[in-house]
Amino acid sequence: MLRLTEIKLPLDHAPEALEAAIRERLGVAADAITGYTVYKRSYDARRRSAITLIYTVDVDMPAEAAEQALLNNILHVSPAPDMRYKCVARAPSQLKSRPVIIGFGPCGLFAALILAQMGFRPIVLERGKEVRERTRDTFGLWRTSKLDPESNVQFGEGGAGTFSDGKLYSQIKDPLHYGRKVMHEFVLAGAPEEILYVSKPHIGTFRLVSMIEKMRATIESLGGEIRFGSRVDDLLIADGKVRGLRLANGEELACEHVVLALGHSARDTFQMLLDRGVHIEAKPFSIGFRIEHPQSLIDRDRFGKHAGHPLLGAADYKLVHHCRNKRSVYSFCMCPGGTVVAATSEEGQVVTNGMSQYSRNERNANAGLVVGVTPKDYPGGPLAGIDFQRHWERQAFKLGGGDYRAPGQRVGDFLAKRKSKEFGSVQPSYTPGVTPTDLGTALPDYAIAALREAIPAFERQLKGFAMDDALLTAVETRTSSPIRITRGDDYQSINTRGLYPAGEGAAYAGGIYSAAIDGIEVAQAVALAMS
Repeated sequence: MLRLTEIKLPLDHAPEALEAAIRERLGVAADAITGYTVYKRSYDARRRSAITLIYTVDVDMPAEAAEQALLNNILHVSPAPDMRYKCVARAPSQLKSRPVIIGFGPCGLFAALILAQMGFRPIVLERGKEVRERTRDTFGLWRTSKLDPESNVQFGEGGAGTFSDGKLYSQIKDPLHYGRKVMHEFVLAGAPEEILYVSKPHIGTFRLVSMIEKMRATIESLGGEIRFGSRVDDLLIADGKVRGLRLANGEELACEHVVLALGHSARDTFQMLLDRGVHIEAKPFSIGFRIEHPQSLIDRDRFGKHAGHPLLGAADYKLVHHCRNKRSVYSFCMCPGGTVVAATSEEGQVVTNGMSQYSRNERNANAGLVVGVTPKDYPGGPLAGIDFQRHWERQAFKLGGGDYRAPGQRVGDFLAKRKSKEFGSVQPSYTPGVTPTDLGTALPDYAIAALREAIPAFERQLKGFAMDDALLTAVETRTSSPIRITRGDDYQSINTRGLYPAGEGAAYAGGIYSAAIDGIEVAQAVALAMS
């Protein structure tokens, strides 16, 4: 099999054009190709009047023809890699103990799945509820301002990624093709097959719910066990090694291999780990607002006359600006055709995030507009970044009115440094609601100054970005974990043997896709250690 890259065709090319382009690239007749599969399809929209589709395809040919094509040194033709997943170990017939996974977000889900597929019968401890129950609790905050601190956007089956755009792409390196394993398992669980080849695949919240349930059932059918409502309150350590866990109900669970797949908001667990001597260090993250525009504006700017084309879908954007005060502002977690959602996990605080369904057909586009911060901005120890986050989340709660409404401001008013009294053509999508106000005190002064400089700069890249009626909603603080639970080359904590920090909470991933891949890698390390 050969892999052909950089096959460029017009947006509205005929169905037979791709095969013709393959034959032309290889210089062969039709009968020399026995079949082909689209590995990736992306687009180049730099020229809006002539948007181009770019294909990578894997081509089946007789061995002699494939060898000859390689001997001809044709540009952008190479052997197709073997992307099949191969288990690194099998559980021994008599397991001395079972691996335990704390957290059932994307990282914990795939760690459990891989360990189950290798026969290790993992135990998963999830402090939140099953995905449909947590969905009802989450909607309770959005619709009636009732927060359940143990069941919300951050905690519960599926993790924070369940209430997001369901993005399945990342810039991480993946030389062993673990990402293909992730996509394959998602398709088996009910994801659309297009996620295997589109350049920026996404699923959406409603589809994720049923997929997660199917993957849970698979894990259980292979001997895995998922315990909901099981918060871990203590880590039992002896001689620098994990010996067990104590749950909130007082139960003690003996174990020697623990995967920490906590997510970035398990603040009480971070404190417990620090108290037990696990090595943790503060790390940079970002804070800012959510910004909303009409999705039609983004579509027109990116795609011109091709806006609305079914192969292009709702347009996204990615922006960055380096400010005079040495801060960087960038767009984060852009959700085309989506909504801004309430994402707090603690009482008396407001946190925003973005979410889209698979259709991406809501009126507004939204993205985080965030400013980088470092431990120099919040000195005081490994967990100082959490205190920093909490301060601004409480401030947002206060500015919003003290009832989980979020504070918001029109972009025109924000740039003019005047309080918003009402919203214009862009109506807020955040529920329980948005209070018009002045966001000048919603973030540190340096962050406000950076955002006021960046928004006009982004206007030069994306016409309409600084429109007066565009809407800012505060506050976005959970962009990534404010800590790193440092691990070594063997994936174990550098000072606590048997503890495997993983995923977003430990700062080894960012998003569903990379967290899932990290779950695979950590599961393999556990399997090898237990074999």
